Amino acid sequence: MPISAIDSCSEQHWAGVREILSDSIEDADFIPQLVSDADEVGIIHKRIVQNLYENPIVVVDVSAKNPNVMFELGMRFAFDRPTVIVKDDKTSYSFDTSTVEHLTYPRDLRFGQIVEFKEALTDKIRATVRQAENDPNYTTFLKHFGTFKVAKTKTETVSPDQIVLEELRSLRELVGKLVSSPRPASALSPTLCLQIPPAEVVDALDNALRADGYDFKRLAPSNGYTHIRFTVLSAEDRKKILNVAQQHVPAAKWLNTPSPRVQA
Repeated sequence: MPISAIDSCSEQHWAGVREILSDSIEDADFIPQLVSDADEVGIIHKRIVQNLYENPIVVVDVSAKNPNVMFELGMRFAFDRPTVIVKDDKTSYSFDTSTVEHLTYPRDLRFGQIVEFKEALTDKIRATVRQAENDPNYTTFLKHFGTFKVAKTKTETVSPDQIVLEELRSLRELVGKLVSSPRPASALSPTLCLQIPPAEVVDALDNALRADGYDFKRLAPSNGYTHIRFTVLSAEDRKKILNVAQQHVPAAKWLNTPSPRVQA
């Protein structure tokens, strides 16, 4: 499903949609998680592919036709595994997937219709899994159009030591890329991190900082936080700004702030 702002829908909107989908999934006696989620540390793309292949049922929200979501839906179809598609009432059908049933919910998340949608989604999840388990000829998509060899991923049993070594190799590759990559200029700019407060609180903080003559840019909310980026500041300025920010948002903190040098 989308998780970032797209098609005039904010990140908070998609967080609300995720709660709705998660409620329905739990009511169907499954544990909801994003396909990018995993208990272990590893390469995110590897987790996505593995979850798309292994999970017994996948619910795909194609609202706003997010490119990543559509790509992952295509992979799930290639695996021909149980899938339920949902979309909001402002998103049109895509030609290639229009033959597959979509459950629709209102984009404005009106309570009455959402209640009906959640019940319908729970029933659909249960029915889809039941059919896949009991019907040897079950197909989500591929076999409706001919005889195809279903894509498979390589799955093998390995020892805990092998898992640890593989993850260490993955981490080493990631660290190597980080070390070799040039540091973006934005990382050198002090960034104030705020858990997303009410808009009026952020506006009041903006006014207070501008009144003190500070130049900054408020970034789009991300992962539950609002970030305010400044040009290079002295340690004294950072201290003053943090004091002002914490008067409005007590949990405010700095990101990307150089550590103070310790002189012997």
